[in-house]
Amino acid sequence: MKAIQIRKTGGPEVMELVDLPVPRPAAGQVLVKIEVSGVNFIDVYLREGRYPAELPFVPGQEAAGTVAELGAGVSGFAVGDRVAWNGTRGTYAEFACAPAAQLLKVPAGMSSVEAAGCLLQGLTAHYLAHDAHAIQAGETVLIHAGAGGVGLLLTQMAKRLGARVLTTASSQQKAELSLAAGADKVILYTVESFVEEVKRQTDGDGLPVVYDSVGRTTFDDSLKCLRPRGLLVLFGASSGAVPALDPIRLMAGSLYLTRPTLKDYVRTRSELERRAADVFGWVASGALNVRVGATYRLAEVRQAHIDLTGRKTSGKVLLMI
Repeated sequence: MKAIQIRKTGGPEVMELVDLPVPRPAAGQVLVKIEVSGVNFIDVYLREGRYPAELPFVPGQEAAGTVAELGAGVSGFAVGDRVAWNGTRGTYAEFACAPAAQLLKVPAGMSSVEAAGCLLQGLTAHYLAHDAHAIQAGETVLIHAGAGGVGLLLTQMAKRLGARVLTTASSQQKAELSLAAGADKVILYTVESFVEEVKRQTDGDGLPVVYDSVGRTTFDDSLKCLRPRGLLVLFGASSGAVPALDPIRLMAGSLYLTRPTLKDYVRTRSELERRAADVFGWVASGALNVRVGATYRLAEVRQAHIDLTGRKTSGKVLLMI
């Protein structure tokens, strides 16, 4: 099978298109013929070596496709089922094995592109809006990277919950996408201070929560946007890792900081199914719009990473296998 393999960490050039044997599913696993794989920042962090991984490995951990073979002990799935999953590496390939415990059936009427396009970002947006900080009707929230994959979905979910949504974007084109998703105000951080605009928008009170996936370049000012006892939800680092923080800085307003990750919000099968049922249901009904910003062939994966990290994309980035 064709697959992307990383034998040493580094830049996009370390990703090689190779021929590998089709894997066989172990007990509790399912072999999936992949149609679409998501491209996410966690793939970049693993490629760079920022997150540790045993070499060599096939990157990618989000995909949709068709069940090709069942491992021993698997029930509830059959060959030919359309499925999607997130959380196990190896999806930059024509075939991959996934734990049945992570596998979700794709609803009738939903394409593999939609399924792969909403799974990781949709589940992330769901826990951010409902659990990392449970958004209350009437609250004003700030979402950085409002035109990104999570940003567009989180904005829509925040509006469903009755929030007033402020977002940041780097260009007018991205601002238009964020507004179309429901943002009440988009701050072009390249030409104005988002701290000052937040203060204007809140009459100087600050915000109950800031959702920050950017990291190094926004972190300090995100803290300045919070009201007393406000929460900074740092769930990514697209601009680089945040420097070490002395907790005494949080005394500025008895502030809270969390660095959540999806796996801790889908720890049980029931929690995974509950979140996925909401996300898939909203997408299938048209209540949640999934924007696919760019698609690439497997052989174009290096360019996909370059465009993702260079902020040349908006919405979801996908590999078409």
